[in-house]
Amino acid sequence: MKKKEAFDRIEQLRKKINDHNYNYYVLNESIISDFQYDHLLKELIDLEEMFPEYRTEDSPTMRVGSDITRQFRQVNHRYPMLSLSNTYSEEEIFDFNKRVSTALGEEPVYVCELKYDGASISLTYKNGILDSAITRGDGEMGDDVTNNIRTIRSIPLKLRNDDYPDEFIIRGEIYLPLEGFRKLNEELISKGEQPFANPRNTASGTIKMQDPSIVAGRPLDCYLYYLLGDSLPYDNHYENLQKAREWGFRIPEQVKICRGMTEIMDYIDYWDEERKKLPFEIDGVVIKVNSLDDQVKLGYTAKSPRWAIAYKFKAEQARTKLVSVVFQVGRTGTVTPVANLEPVPLAGTVVKRATLHNEAQIKLLNLHINDTVYIEKGGEIIPKIVGVDINDRGYNAEPVQFITNCPECGSPLIKLPGEANHYCPNIYECPPQIKGRIEHFISRKAMDIDGLGEEITDLLYRSGLIKDIADLYTLKKESIVELERMGEKSADNIIKNIEKSKSTPFNRVLYALGIRFVGETVAKILARHFRSIELLSMAEYDELVGIPEIGDKIAGSIINYFGSPNNTEVLERLRNYGVNMESSGSQKSISEILKGKTIVISGEFEKHSREDYKRMIEENGGKNVSSVSSNISFILAGGNMGLSKKEKAVKLGIRILGEDDFLEILNKV
Repeated sequence: MKKKEAFDRIEQLRKKINDHNYNYYVLNESIISDFQYDHLLKELIDLEEMFPEYRTEDSPTMRVGSDITRQFRQVNHRYPMLSLSNTYSEEEIFDFNKRVSTALGEEPVYVCELKYDGASISLTYKNGILDSAITRGDGEMGDDVTNNIRTIRSIPLKLRNDDYPDEFIIRGEIYLPLEGFRKLNEELISKGEQPFANPRNTASGTIKMQDPSIVAGRPLDCYLYYLLGDSLPYDNHYENLQKAREWGFRIPEQVKICRGMTEIMDYIDYWDEERKKLPFEIDGVVIKVNSLDDQVKLGYTAKSPRWAIAYKFKAEQARTKLVSVVFQVGRTGTVTPVANLEPVPLAGTVVKRATLHNEAQIKLLNLHINDTVYIEKGGEIIPKIVGVDINDRGYNAEPVQFITNCPECGSPLIKLPGEANHYCPNIYECPPQIKGRIEHFISRKAMDIDGLGEEITDLLYRSGLIKDIADLYTLKKESIVELERMGEKSADNIIKNIEKSKSTPFNRVLYALGIRFVGETVAKILARHFRSIELLSMAEYDELVGIPEIGDKIAGSIINYFGSPNNTEVLERLRNYGVNMESSGSQKSISEILKGKTIVISGEFEKHSREDYKRMIEENGGKNVSSVSSNISFILAGGNMGLSKKEKAVKLGIRILGEDDFLEILNKV
């Protein structure tokens, strides 16, 4: 075959295969058989192998996957990938509508969608080609799983038509259809292997596998449900989704415009009944404000958008026996009662244990050993006991008693005023608290020290090599090698990863310290505000509670933490060992010249990158948003500014500033 003939045939095959993918995954129409489809794909693979110069990144053959990745690259999200606020209460849906309507001055139009039970993904397209696929991660940074996502046929590698923005982001959910999950488990069982627990965990685990060829062999699918970018075609969520369908994306057919609470509740009630007929798992309904301008007006909390809420369906329940109750001590000293149960299947897993939370919960349930209990999964994840069948209780049943002393170190437990939990006060000598702090410190979302799991941490602790988190940075390869089942390669890897962790971003270091009530979100807020551990350690109560999202309990906990000589000694050692204790650029002065201003960035820039300008806005007190609305103070515009943004700005009378004008404002600081 001549080169010209090969090129023409390759182009013809690509178009045919992409059209068939669109018909099958978007239009739900199967024009050809699987055999015919596979024959076309095989011909294309053979031709691209014969003429590799014609192979392109957007070819359907790129879905097959072969490059094995040892470690996923972590990438910052251009727009934070926040979670939605959840509720199981219809009353809270009414409250949500009331809050939104009050803030906007009128009741908005909503879009209702199904809440898919899978793994969230953020896809970036540039010039119509899939550029990257990033997992949610911690909301600000996720893993680059592009090679794995390329293998999913319902995700277009190249878009249809030509009316899409030059660059945009579309987000959705990777899931495993129930039939595909059933067949996958049948295959595993036939090989004598352990079947997977449920479709959600299987989908989440699959997209994080290191070999794309294995991912390609699993029947993953994807629904897309939200677009982000500077030049979206419409000013509302619903029409943008319909346009995305024309570009080749698989958009849920169940998306519906709802006006008023009656229509919203009808949608929820309908899908609560009909969900069992769906070929995939859902766990609720998502309600979003349709207007993008209204979304901008409503804004975000530190954790979630104010313009959306998720209603979760009632959790599945099961009935079983309470065998015993044990008490566990967490890293902050919290003592949690845990119920041991007779094994029972529930929501795709076999449940053997359930949390009892605290003494008040035990008393509320009036629990007795050998009781018949009802369990459910809170949020369909963590099992909990929600009721007792009193009629099935034996005459000799013993009531469950809460303990008075720590089960690990024997210290008398304390219960702080206004709190439901009991604590072991022996912070620095109680083994589970020490090990818990170390395990938290090395965890993925904290210092991310790969190779140091719970088992090895326990070995290091029991051998006397570590007694606190700072001791990790004194470890030597020679000492680690001597541990049970520890080879030289593993020891080398641990030392290398401990060294690497010294450059962990400050907000994650702050989270890793395990300060009570300081989770990931609060750590980010504190790191942005104080910029260094030194400045945070000097903060007074009034300054702390003056920060949005920082309340009385968090402020008190921070002051108590830095008031402890043990903690300050550990922090000093961490600093001396080279652990990062400040935000990048923390020495740079921060002004409030842009305080109260909301700014849109649009176009291509010469003097600084878009990310640099976003950082400048935030460091000088401003807020960067993506959509133009009447609330915008001005637009920072570069070359090739989006036409729709420009027209809207002119219509609303919003100022448009160039790079020089913007930099001149900052130079006045």
